[in-house]
Amino acid sequence: MKVAIVCDWLTNVGGAEKVLLRVHQLFPEAPIYTSKYDPKGIDWFSDAKVRTGWLQIFPARLRRILGPLRQWYFSHLDLSEYDLIISVTGAEAKAVKSGQWLAKNGKKTANPKGIHISYCHVPTQYYWQMYDEYIKNPGFGILNPLVRFFFRLMAKPLRRADFKAAQRPDYYVTISEYAKGAIKKYYGREAVIVHPGVEVIDFMKAGEKQRSSGGKPVENFYIVTSRQVNWKRLDLAVKACMMTQRKLVVIGEGPEHKKLIKMAKDSGLVEFLPIMEKKELAGYLARAKGYLFPSMEPFGIAPVEALSAGCPVIAFGEGGSLDYIEEGKNGILFSKQTTKSLAEAILKFEKMKFNREKVAKTALKFDEKRFDKELRDFVKKCEKKNNGETSK
Repeated sequence: MKVAIVCDWLTNVGGAEKVLLRVHQLFPEAPIYTSKYDPKGIDWFSDAKVRTGWLQIFPARLRRILGPLRQWYFSHLDLSEYDLIISVTGAEAKAVKSGQWLAKNGKKTANPKGIHISYCHVPTQYYWQMYDEYIKNPGFGILNPLVRFFFRLMAKPLRRADFKAAQRPDYYVTISEYAKGAIKKYYGREAVIVHPGVEVIDFMKAGEKQRSSGGKPVENFYIVTSRQVNWKRLDLAVKACMMTQRKLVVIGEGPEHKKLIKMAKDSGLVEFLPIMEKKELAGYLARAKGYLFPSMEPFGIAPVEALSAGCPVIAFGEGGSLDYIEEGKNGILFSKQTTKSLAEAILKFEKMKFNREKVAKTALKFDEKRFDKELRDFVKKCEKKNNGETSK
């Protein structure tokens, strides 16, 4: 097959990029089409053929206000020559057209059987389920009032364009029950769940080493690893640990970094560390008392990495966390996205006992090899359906 991979942008390291990397490893010869590529921000794809267009001229920091231009760019990106297009997207990349879509809509195409499978993390959040949160804090500082004004004006036409683009993929795959429900609600499309692949075994080994006779004991600190952006709500983790006088290690970077440091107020309770290699990160996770996950996310690879290392998780009880947190077995859920609710969860958590070996085993069902098999099987099923064959 002639395969193409498409993603919204490729400028930094995160969970979506980890999924994209795995898809790239499954189809290493496939070019990756994207709106913006910054190899300094993410160096994982040096062996790939990454193809960009005119949007590459814009600075990466403008990414969040380029949604309308990305919609136009991807909707005019002709990939109908390919037998298979896989878009890994949570925004506009799903707008590309397959040969099959063109044929169904009476358009000329040399490849009427070319299909588009969208691995959709979630409907474009700033148009749909997180619109209110985005309006409250667009994340542009003193320019927020101006961004709010124009975004409110443009929201309806942008939603119409996003809905139209969402009808173009021939098949949908998604990452969790939450995301599946959102795709049905906002796009009217059915999706099959293939949970993201996580490097479970590597993190499990770190946990096993920690639990061995020569390993370091569990230490008296909580941990959070994430891109430091406002909607991740890392402020709740910092405030809750200060409220309960618990130590917290924050690993990562992002536009909220300085704000979080200021919030910690030189309390001595919060330690900030840069992004680190997997082996070192796994060691921190294995030694941490617990992992804090205050975000409302469609999945969340980082907390599953923590579980793999044997570190139980305290997670906000909405979104993708419901797919992997087993209350009392590998962590607990808190009900409100507030400092008080998370602080109460921390105190509750400390009264419980967790078998860290059993915690790690709950992550096995999210292993990368499982992801590879499920995605390949889904691709084959779609190919058979497209060719009029009966699936066995």
